[in-house]
Amino acid sequence: MRFFTFALIFPMLFSCSAEKERKPFTSVGIEVIYEDSLSIRAIEIMGNSLAFAANKGTFGTIDLSTGTVRTNVQHFDSITPEFRAVAHTATDFFMLSVADPALLYKTGDKGRMELVYQEKGEGVFYDAMTFWNNMEGIAIGDSVEGCLSIIITRDGGNTWNKLPCDLLPEGIEGEGAFAASNSNIANVGNKTWIATTEGRIYFSPDKGKTWEVHGTLLLSEEPTQGIYSIDFYDESVGVVFGGDFTNPEGNKANKAMTKDGGETWYLIADGQNPPYKSCVQFVPNSSGKEMVAIGFTGISYSNDQGETWKTISDAPFYTFRFFNDSIAYAAGKGRVAKLSFRAK
Repeated sequence: MRFFTFALIFPMLFSCSAEKERKPFTSVGIEVIYEDSLSIRAIEIMGNSLAFAANKGTFGTIDLSTGTVRTNVQHFDSITPEFRAVAHTATDFFMLSVADPALLYKTGDKGRMELVYQEKGEGVFYDAMTFWNNMEGIAIGDSVEGCLSIIITRDGGNTWNKLPCDLLPEGIEGEGAFAASNSNIANVGNKTWIATTEGRIYFSPDKGKTWEVHGTLLLSEEPTQGIYSIDFYDESVGVVFGGDFTNPEGNKANKAMTKDGGETWYLIADGQNPPYKSCVQFVPNSSGKEMVAIGFTGISYSNDQGETWKTISDAPFYTFRFFNDSIAYAAGKGRVAKLSFRAK
């Protein structure tokens, strides 16, 4: 079996000072750069490489300059894990499996993935993961024993500790997150927002030390409804997107914005398209006005903070991340693709 290490570079930073008047996107070019019989719901852009993890225990990298793909398979005893969350620091790549047992791996010193956290038990199901900096990171999962599952590292991912329920807001029975796109967590500076299946936002101003919870107006009456994705452009402007994947054409109360850091939310384009989406991201350098939302229902774009949207492709994907303000990479069933957004 071949093993490989990840060459990690700090991701490109986007300066607000560089923002200028932009022409709206009118179309998107789609170039498939990797195909396989996988369900890929977690990707991470690291410099000029894209790392991914998927079902069938598969993880890998794609060199964005050469197109070279390297893959491997991770086993745990007789289990072949399904990975739906990935993250990275300047030195390590991390991937986290869903279901029981939860398995969190990081790149090891000898080129092999090293198991750094394991959790077993009824209801264990982790959904998303990210880092604040090279030392501190967070992963979140469904509620167990009355509160949301949140694990945190303060030593670069070598050890992870689960927050006790007495440090968290009281949970709702069955509350969790959707492991649909690894975009249930948003970080800006020390601030963190977590989106749940109950249409609620957990907020921490201090990298997970203290928490409060706020409601949104998104539908969450059924187990398949709630927030699927959250993103913040800065400490004030944020967006949530969701719906119901079993009723993908539904467009009522499935998207909302905040301009006060998540304390209050208002519905956008209510009763209008786009319908269900599993991942939403602000366009870099857009002053928080432009957003792209992706799902198996296609790709939609707004340039007026979500008041109106335009479908620019029917191509289905689960998740995506921007490389710069006109290029993104998306993943879905059996493929990873480069998205080139175009303006007239």
